Amino acid sequence: MKQRVITAVVALIIFIPIILAGGIWIDIAAAVLGIVAISEILVMKKKLLISPEAIISYIGGVLSIIAPESWINILPAHASQFFLFYILVMLLLLYTVFSKNRFSFDDAGVLTLGMLYIGIGFHYFLTARHVGLTMLLYALFIVWTTDSGAYIFGRMFGKHKLAPPHVSPNKTWEGSIYGSLFGTIICSIWAWFFPIPGFSGILMVLVTLCLSIVGQFGDLVESSLKRYYGVKDSGKILPGHGGILDRFDSLLFVLPTLHLLGII
Repeated sequence: MKQRVITAVVALIIFIPIILAGGIWIDIAAAVLGIVAISEILVMKKKLLISPEAIISYIGGVLSIIAPESWINILPAHASQFFLFYILVMLLLLYTVFSKNRFSFDDAGVLTLGMLYIGIGFHYFLTARHVGLTMLLYALFIVWTTDSGAYIFGRMFGKHKLAPPHVSPNKTWEGSIYGSLFGTIICSIWAWFFPIPGFSGILMVLVTLCLSIVGQFGDLVESSLKRYYGVKDSGKILPGHGGILDRFDSLLFVLPTLHLLGII
């Protein structure tokens, strides 16, 4: 517990000024987080972090994260983000031919999915910050309060398992429900003081509840991923907390949902 607290404090000391500063600093931070998250998938796949497939994956992740206008004077005028991403996928597929069976079609599929999942998730991390500081904090608070509520109330009242033991043996329906209620109450109060244009009253409460539930889906997906590869944490970069995917799994689901709802 002491290690978790120290890591959290240090991370917040680094993370909060970057969020407050915004601009190029948040762009750099999102790109770095994306690269580290992709490296965690590579490690789970038992792939080298410096290899052709790793470099292609890093570039694809960053290409998905950073908005197109940031690539002016770097990319050809006719080359869209989508087209360049597909070129990278083609390179991954081509590498399956020349890797002497070290890199398979399945490997290429996993890395392509990882680039999309991580890249688009962190792209909307940037989008939320560019909309406004309060918007990103709203998303972060939903994840943090739901997670904290699920942990606290799950330990107090949890009896019925939420997911199969091979996916997540410790999560319970009681923790999930109380966690969503706790997150919805706290973040609805936040939204009352920092309202989102076009969303108010009961609609904002329903949106917050929806995002709280979606965030838990992201957590379950990450749990399933880790169990499949037989690892406890996605990485070790955050002592006591695991890896970047461990900390941002819910957010990578919440932020695209904010876009789907037309909020960012």
